Amino acid sequence: MGSIINNINKAFDHRIRLGIMSVLMVNEYADFKMLKELLGATDGNLASHTKALEKEDYIKVEKSFIGRKPNTRYNATKKGREAFKKHVEAIEKLLKQ
Repeated sequence: MGSIINNINKAFDHRIRLGIMSVLMVNEYADFKMLKELLGATDGNLASHTKALEKEDYIKVEKSFIGRKPNTRYNATKKGREAFKKHVEAIEKLLKQ
């Protein structure tokens, strides 16, 4: 049982981070507005959780302008995809116990 719990990743222990990674696993990228609407998060809350995932190198952040409006979009890195898959597999194994 201990080895299953060891694969549960603390970086994904919050529902917002779990949501961000879930969205990015099934989409090539997502912008800030899309994530905010899908997850029902505040600007500050979403910003702090994306920053935490970026710090772990699980997501990549691209900032640009569309016309004169700033646009921030995110995509999952290879490291992030692998870590999230391991996390989900560990939870599935735990639930089957």
